[in-house]
Amino acid sequence: MDVTFIIDILGTLAFAISGALTAMKKQLDPFGIFIIAIVTALGGGTLRDLLIDAPIVWMRDLTYIYVIGVATLLAVIFRERLNYIRKSLFLFDTIGIGLYTIIGVEKGIEADFPPLICIALGTMSACFGGVIRDILCTEIPIIFRKNVYATACILGGAVYFVLLYTKLPNVAIVAISGGTVVLIRILAVTFNISLPNIYKKEIVK
Repeated sequence: MDVTFIIDILGTLAFAISGALTAMKKQLDPFGIFIIAIVTALGGGTLRDLLIDAPIVWMRDLTYIYVIGVATLLAVIFRERLNYIRKSLFLFDTIGIGLYTIIGVEKGIEADFPPLICIALGTMSACFGGVIRDILCTEIPIIFRKNVYATACILGGAVYFVLLYTKLPNVAIVAISGGTVVLIRILAVTFNISLPNIYKKEIVK
């Protein structure tokens, strides 16, 4: 089985659970939960494929829809065991952006785009499903706040291209660069690292 396909499925699974958890937090009905899971899992990749004029894979291969359906069902069934919803949401969202960053970068390489564009495609793949999810759930998307989110994807994509100059096998390159995204995101949240705030607090007289 192709490594890229496995990564894509794992990313779809992680993002679908992330979307379902967000939808349940907003108390949406089952149909709403499924729709949010779909747009979270497939939104970024669909936008990426439209931009590079590539086939939209999930429309040809229903495996992705089945995976999202199973992920949504599992999230609903085990919602009572997910006592720490925010931590669960963070975990699956972080795994998702790590996997989808690499998928986007490799799609760009296959289309013969320069490294900078490939990294941008990876970041788009990882982030824009979450953007659509948050907009539909009436939240300000994480990527537009000071959180280290898209920055982690950019750095992970850069690491991927650096590692291409080594003799490491592709599996190791994927694991290290994807792990870089996850690690940066976790460290940023753990140690409250964020981008500078350009808005000064108003002085209360």
